[in-house]
Amino acid sequence: MKYVSFRSDTGPGVGVVLGEHVFPLPHGYAVSSDGAPLGLLELIQRGTPTSVPCSATAIPLSDVQLLPPIPRPARNVICVGQNYHQHSLEFDASGYNSTPGNGVPDRPVVFTKAPSSVIGPDDVIPVHSDLTVELDYEGELGVIIGRGGRNIPAEEALEHVWGYTIVNDVTARDVQRDHRQWFLGKSMDGFCPMGPWAVTADEVDVADLLIETRVNGELRQSAKTTDLIFDVPTLIATISAGMTLQPGDVIATGTPAGVGIGFDPPRFLRAGDTVEVSITGLGTLTNTVGEPGTIDPGETV
Repeated sequence: MKYVSFRSDTGPGVGVVLGEHVFPLPHGYAVSSDGAPLGLLELIQRGTPTSVPCSATAIPLSDVQLLPPIPRPARNVICVGQNYHQHSLEFDASGYNSTPGNGVPDRPVVFTKAPSSVIGPDDVIPVHSDLTVELDYEGELGVIIGRGGRNIPAEEALEHVWGYTIVNDVTARDVQRDHRQWFLGKSMDGFCPMGPWAVTADEVDVADLLIETRVNGELRQSAKTTDLIFDVPTLIATISAGMTLQPGDVIATGTPAGVGIGFDPPRFLRAGDTVEVSITGLGTLTNTVGEPGTIDPGETV
């Protein structure tokens, strides 16, 4: 099933998408103590309905504002770097990797993005021009954990997956390079577009998905998940080895070759650019880069 978190005239909600309509779910409107919508997080934590309630009234998708599937993750978004062969090579060759290796990590490279970096489809990516002039895109498959656990064996890992979504791991490359770590350059407000919806695991063949990223209509990234260095079960097993995964955790699985620093000269994002990330069966996540000074994406979530 295809789920969305949204805001309508009656407030925030969660629903199932069928065609060009969303069917709101009963009680799919939980908010945090400060009034922010929880979206699918609350739904995942208490169990997912298996069918659309007959009493649900359809709302045209055009009449709602789509939010990130999980507008405010309970914890940092867990991310994996250098997880496609060709991207790992281009990253090493770019000069932006503070600890270059041989292009193929022998273990997953794991980092995180702050929950406050998450924004939704069609939200504006802030440029933070006072901090960076080298803004980059990274289209990625996002894995949403449904059943938590620790020391999850790889052969059982997919049983812990609730579903999948799209993540754009926006990065300030100069900050990433200069600080010799990845957290600050990837965790600025608005640097984690997510959506447009989340699709349950039973409808997704995670081993064979096509990921493509376009900037202003130009194809920049194109690869299949068969090209992953470490597949989804391996990532879940590695991350959960000493850390308990929780329902609603999001794992961004890495980006293919074709990011801005992979070009000579680099092709960084500029104000007004439109970035579209598409993944088989998961839709297209579209965001536009804002003008200098646009640093308040929180208004939409």
